[in-house]
Amino acid sequence: MQNIKAFKELISSPKRVVITTHYKPDADALGSSLGLASILKKKHHEVHVITPTDYPGFLHWMHGNNEVIIFNEGNEKKSEALIDQADIIFCLDFSCLSRIEKLGELVGQSKACKVLIDHHQGKEDFADFELWSTKAAATCELVYQMVSDLGDQDLIDKDIAESLYAGIMTDTGSFRHPNTTKQVHEIVARLIGIGADVAKVSKLIYDNNTVDRLRFIGYALSEKLIVLEEYKTAYFVITGEELRRFRYRNGDTEGLVNYALSIKGIIMAAVILDRPEGIKLSFRSVGDFAVNDFAAEHFNGGGHKNAAGGSSDLSLKETENKLIALLPLYKEQLYKQNHISETTIEHEKIN
Repeated sequence: MQNIKAFKELISSPKRVVITTHYKPDADALGSSLGLASILKKKHHEVHVITPTDYPGFLHWMHGNNEVIIFNEGNEKKSEALIDQADIIFCLDFSCLSRIEKLGELVGQSKACKVLIDHHQGKEDFADFELWSTKAAATCELVYQMVSDLGDQDLIDKDIAESLYAGIMTDTGSFRHPNTTKQVHEIVARLIGIGADVAKVSKLIYDNNTVDRLRFIGYALSEKLIVLEEYKTAYFVITGEELRRFRYRNGDTEGLVNYALSIKGIIMAAVILDRPEGIKLSFRSVGDFAVNDFAAEHFNGGGHKNAAGGSSDLSLKETENKLIALLPLYKEQLYKQNHISETTIEHEKIN
């Protein structure tokens, strides 16, 4: 963080603090928010965590979850008052205010000091203090780094360690993605040393399915998976009726796109969902094919190079047709990446 001394001075005395994170928070968003909230409370700050929307039930175990204020569930006036009264607003796991929807306007207009902690590309300049690095695997990693820079590691207890671990674990794909660095493992080792129960956290997040979700995943894989080998692309298109049929709950489509990406030879995968709030897309890729650029240019989105999201104002079928029509324009890039990947694999076999 730039000007760490000034930031340390800012939080040296009790303040009214709001922490917010992006639409449909994931483990990194919620884990970093609740972990930071607990640390700041130990430093005698008044802290409120406000999320724009709800989030999956498999994250409700995190310490402090029962105090989270969900903006769009009848808490608009309460949230507006807290933001208006705040001395500091922490913005976690997003880099532009549009990612927090209606909250973005309130945060942007607030006179509070704003602190950005994030690892996504496409950063807007709205914060007074920033801890922003696209090289970081997770925002939870950056929160740990900030706490260390402040000399407050002793404030991290078992509950905080588990929230931070959850964010790092999920944003590295259980330590399988290329963003799993030496520093990530060192931080995780320290969190485990503090008391993080990694088996418990993994089970709560990955092995906490409803029967409806398992049946939905099975249906999607058997009936909805489309593979376009000529473009090294695989995708799902899920209708609103299909979501209702399987009694969809927030988080039920989490990870579906990774099944498509796991197919041998596939470089880009996508899920197109007909959600009540509109058509939403999720993209994944391997290697140097940047789905964040693809999403930003064509689907009002963004994110990381190999993991991004987007939206569409078109119908579900029109959005699918748009995706298909774009693929010939990227065929050379997709095939080049596939060649590189296969060459690398063969080289590894030889050596």
